[in-house]
Amino acid sequence: MVGCADEYPQSSINPHTDFAEVIHSLYVSIFWWTMLIMAVVWILLAWVLVKYRRKSEDEQPRQIRGHLGMEIAWTVGPALIVIAIAIPTIQAVFATQRPVSDDAMVVEVTGHQFWWEFHYPEQGITTANELWLPVDRPVNLRLASNDVIHSFWVPKLGGKRDLNPVPAVREGQDPKYNWLYFTPQQTGVYMGQCAEFCGQSHALMAMRVIVESDEGFDDWVDRWFASEGAAAPEVQEEAEDEAELQMAGVVQEEEGTGVQVAEDEDPLVAMGRDAFLNATCIACHAVEGTSAQGIIAPNLTLFGARKTLGAGIMENNQENLVRWIIDPQGIKAAAAMPGTDYAGGNWPATGLSDEEVGAIAAYLLSLK
Repeated sequence: MVGCADEYPQSSINPHTDFAEVIHSLYVSIFWWTMLIMAVVWILLAWVLVKYRRKSEDEQPRQIRGHLGMEIAWTVGPALIVIAIAIPTIQAVFATQRPVSDDAMVVEVTGHQFWWEFHYPEQGITTANELWLPVDRPVNLRLASNDVIHSFWVPKLGGKRDLNPVPAVREGQDPKYNWLYFTPQQTGVYMGQCAEFCGQSHALMAMRVIVESDEGFDDWVDRWFASEGAAAPEVQEEAEDEAELQMAGVVQEEEGTGVQVAEDEDPLVAMGRDAFLNATCIACHAVEGTSAQGIIAPNLTLFGARKTLGAGIMENNQENLVRWIIDPQGIKAAAAMPGTDYAGGNWPATGLSDEEVGAIAAYLLSLK
């Protein structure tokens, strides 16, 4: 009871969605039925121990060969309790398996070893490890796996529900997905994780669900598409002639580096952007507004605004990010990302120098 007295990040008895409230109400109902049964058993046990205690060495207790009333009581009583538990349980099953809401926002959730991908078809956004949702709006999560079975579980929001690999279907048939429907009822940050053993780094596959007001969610969407923008030379070259930009003083070349630096831009960030876009990073990762459009690894747009790194396993800062780029498998076993001096995920070692790694980390952290 002392352990239940505090507020924990992954408490299942502190619901913040309609789905979680249904589960919690069922849990509370069963809990009180359990307490009633325990009280009755203990009272009867105490009564029996006192009434039928041995009073002398020679005394023999009265032998009871049968008692119709007791037999009816211990048969009918538990049956009624089972019915009282079964009815709300069946109601909860139907409530949490209700049809998809027409006005709900759909988010396609894909489990990977060992990170989460979230795709918003309505907004055209694909992000990783942080799921952003607006408060008081129904949400339909379409759940699938890219490899093995995973399980989506955010205790305060409800769940858990498996993400299964989607088998091939015949032409004209719809693929089979699992779905999770709920309406977030309070803004906040909710911690979750994979709840189905999925490999060597299963325990390091966490996520954060950020529930914002409508204005906060819309601001996140706007920032997503405003990221990078005119500061990136490869985008500027598509819009205008580079020479004209240099004449206007918008883009300058950092002396001795050959790196294009936008006005008021940190030279280290510019160097990191150039190193990132010219390395094998872009074969897997994407950054909105740049030539990096990879789809097999986490999308890094607004990466600097994320609080955690490596699917929730450590704080997102310069030091940790440098460690991650250099030796991802040393931090998360079986990670598919190559290190600077070893291969990974069917890709060769990146071969990045310490200077390039530091610059790339600075660039990624600038994406806010």
